[in-house]
Amino acid sequence: MSFSATARTTARRRAVRVAAAVLVATAGLSLTACSGADATSAKAAGSAGASAAAEPSGAGSSAAVPGADAQSDNVKAGNAKSGSGGGASSRAGSGSGAAKGGGTGKFCRTSELNIEAVDSSPDSSTGDVTVQMTNTGGRTCSTTGFAGVDLKDADGTSAPVHRGHEQPRITDLKPGDTATFSISYKVDSSGDSLASPTNIIVTPPNETHSVSLKWPAEALKLAGPYDERIQVHPVGIAN
Repeated sequence: MSFSATARTTARRRAVRVAAAVLVATAGLSLTACSGADATSAKAAGSAGASAAAEPSGAGSSAAVPGADAQSDNVKAGNAKSGSGGGASSRAGSGSGAAKGGGTGKFCRTSELNIEAVDSSPDSSTGDVTVQMTNTGGRTCSTTGFAGVDLKDADGTSAPVHRGHEQPRITDLKPGDTATFSISYKVDSSGDSLASPTNIIVTPPNETHSVSLKWPAEALKLAGPYDERIQVHPVGIAN
């Protein structure tokens, strides 16, 4: 074999070896990249699994907090019971935010007041009944505003009494003091009135408990019907 032929054969073998080496290196890099990707995927999957396993516990704690808040907010106020008389006023006693004067005492409870009704008509043509409320408690309290008043009739029905248009004034009662309010009405002069009140259902200002008072036997005959001509006036201090 000539020198030139030998040189060509040697060069061809070297080229084949270089190409083989390049292929081996490329395959190694590919395997390394795949192995790294698989490891990364496995690591991510492991983290996701751990998070998923922890999630139910976290969600349960979070749900428990709103439940507790809802329970603490779900406090029911007590309902006051209506007083005796069977005709509890649909217009509970109410104070007036516009009342004038000083007044620092808390409102009188019905149980702290001795309440009675008397005829106070000044003449035979003017109907008027006065309700007296005496503080029998051991503290100064307020009866400021309008009392709630219903009139119960002999037929068993009851009707609320409309308020007058006067401005309430501060009415503080020391123990033993008396406050009053009046119920004015048109007197029946025909003898044909069907209105026959038997009881006055009174709810003191800013209270929910009522008392039933007898309609004064001496009171003038009330002219029916039970409408706006019958009025209750704001509470004031007795003279």
